[in-house]
Amino acid sequence: MYRYKKYNTIFYYLSSLSLILGIIIIIPLILSFYLNEGNQIYRSFYYTSLISFFASILMRLPTNKDKIYIDLTTAMLLCSLGWIIVSLLGSIPFIIALNKSFIDAFFEAVSGFTTTGITVFVNLDTMPKSILFWRSLMQLLGGLGILTFFLLISTRSKGQIWQLFSAESHKINVSRPVPNIFKTVKILWSIYLGFIFLETLILMALGLSAFDALTHSFTSLSTGGFSAYNESIGSFAQLGFQNYILIEYVIIIFMFLGGVNFLLHFRLFTGNYREVINNTEFKTFVKIIFYSTSIITGLIIILNTAAEISAEEIFRKVLFQVVSIITTTGFGTQNINSEFFPAASRQIFLVFMLIGGCVGSTAGGFKIMRINILSRLFKGEVKKIYLPERAVLPVTIDKKIISSKEINKVSGIFLIWLIFILIGGLITSIFSDLNGWQAYSGMFSAVGNIGPFFFSVPKMASLSPVIKFTYIIGMLAGRLEIFPIIILLSRKAWKA
Repeated sequence: MYRYKKYNTIFYYLSSLSLILGIIIIIPLILSFYLNEGNQIYRSFYYTSLISFFASILMRLPTNKDKIYIDLTTAMLLCSLGWIIVSLLGSIPFIIALNKSFIDAFFEAVSGFTTTGITVFVNLDTMPKSILFWRSLMQLLGGLGILTFFLLISTRSKGQIWQLFSAESHKINVSRPVPNIFKTVKILWSIYLGFIFLETLILMALGLSAFDALTHSFTSLSTGGFSAYNESIGSFAQLGFQNYILIEYVIIIFMFLGGVNFLLHFRLFTGNYREVINNTEFKTFVKIIFYSTSIITGLIIILNTAAEISAEEIFRKVLFQVVSIITTTGFGTQNINSEFFPAASRQIFLVFMLIGGCVGSTAGGFKIMRINILSRLFKGEVKKIYLPERAVLPVTIDKKIISSKEINKVSGIFLIWLIFILIGGLITSIFSDLNGWQAYSGMFSAVGNIGPFFFSVPKMASLSPVIKFTYIIGMLAGRLEIFPIIILLSRKAWKA
């Protein structure tokens, strides 16, 4: 009976998810009609919508809405399958409109929905705008989690619905602003969409078209990093936009906001300034950005790797890349592989790919909170060497004791995270001619949901399907923070 309820619940919610995607895909369909992009583009979105509706009906038929039951295992399975289903459906427009292979289309869709931002598409400047809009829209939806999006209409599970929300484990350890899960989701999405609306207005005021302003707002707040241009944000300077400097600073601000815990935004808006200012993770986040920007800027000036540009431009380019990478957005105004950045700065960027942004943000990575926990655990172990054996040194964050259960979980995630990167790097080295540095940067980027890597986009597009599939698993594991993917591959989870 329990197994029946599990399958019944999974099919029921995946049906809802497919239905929502089928409705959402109508937006780029309308855009393609408006822009008169041709029958092949229309069909790509029309067929995707039809297939999504058909899949929804097919999965809903065998279900019984009165037998919905969600425990943590079911929530984890649903989370993993949810990302896979939306990515499969979301890849269809790329296959039909652009004649892309299944692996490339699926890779791009996974990268979009997980807000990773790695692309295997070249010549973005000439792509149909509706396709570029769809890439950005995927990242908008993935930013706070596509599954939280349909929680607003899923009311059957009552209190147990929180299990589904918390299955995206980078949100487990944050208290809700209000007790009700649906009100919580509404608050988070209101803040999220409010920031996007504000950024869009500012970028339009600075001279961007409504299309460019909207799509880049989608992908900066979601810390996704997809751009409509091959040269990313650097294109605005190259194309001669008068206010390109201000545009870059505005995007820096909104990438930063996307990398901050969204519940801190809520605290700020409700007047609880002290909780924001005194938050350990937030303070660490700001310190990392400040110190790393200072160090890298100093290195560039001392080593004279950018003698031809002003100090302000050096500072701006460094700050942009530091914020872009630590928030796992992946936008660029300067190629991180260029001689502009000394070798030491690239090593710093690689560390940032692992660390990522704050817990409860749209950013990927291991999360600064967990780095804080591990560093305090290490300091405690050092202190125990010269303290009495009976000394108890609990790990505390913001005056709250972190339980041993949570510490074990963080340690386990960190270990598995490194194992994923190690295996992915080895597979990349075996099936390509990339050197070790480049191979590991690719998997760091995938698991950290970051986007940039230390080789070119055309090279990424030409990699073996084996490597691309490995990165797909890495992107999903990174977004869901490992455990749901492991549960998905576990026989016990399905048999129980």
